[in-house]
Amino acid sequence: MALAGFGDRVEGLHAVAAAAAAGRVAQLWVERGRLQRPEFQSVVDDVVASTGTVSEVDDVISLAETSAPQGLVARCVPRAEASLDQLATGVAPAAVMVLDHVVDPHNLGAIARSVAAAGLSGLVLASRRAAPLSAAAFKAAAGALEIVSVTRVSSIAEALGRLRRLGLWSIGLDQAAEQVLWGLPLLGEPLALVVGDEGTGLSRLVAKRVEVRVRIPIAPSVESLNASVAAALAAFEVSRVRGL
Repeated sequence: MALAGFGDRVEGLHAVAAAAAAGRVAQLWVERGRLQRPEFQSVVDDVVASTGTVSEVDDVISLAETSAPQGLVARCVPRAEASLDQLATGVAPAAVMVLDHVVDPHNLGAIARSVAAAGLSGLVLASRRAAPLSAAAFKAAAGALEIVSVTRVSSIAEALGRLRRLGLWSIGLDQAAEQVLWGLPLLGEPLALVVGDEGTGLSRLVAKRVEVRVRIPIAPSVESLNASVAAALAAFEVSRVRGL
């Protein structure tokens, strides 16, 4: 059965520019007052070159899902999802970021940027009770969701079991853990980094399923880090340990 797609709606300059460069934009709405700026005209040129349709309008706000679409709204050909097997075998050693019901699309987009920048294998997301791959997520990702491989699953706990059978260790971020993330030798092995939701962290079942739980050292006056910040620190620590 074919995997579902995502990203059929994209807004914001960087996100739309990346989708246009990838040839995904089928219909572009652009504010005519912005066309004097070369970066906007470049987006239009890319859309036309890929046989997309361009409509000039006075204001795109009425067409937008986000509150600040930056003069561009695009309807796109969806990106294809990857499979867990593809994430586990696409880069050696694999390093997959798993989001345990992160619900804020801005956090999702920011995490996608960190995954791309740190050179990780891709993202695993819950298909329910989690942030959607919406226009807001694409805007926050600023183009990263055009290059990051994404898999959506019905159960994060079951996905971790599948990844373990594919040879990946699961490492959960948990501020209550005794072991510290920094310099963890396991970061050089094929792995899945698991980040919990913004409020309660790892869910009970996922916390039981991960093989190692680690914390990011922070000052005692601070209870926890934002999910996207924790994910970024973890992603770049993997990159540092591997010498990338």
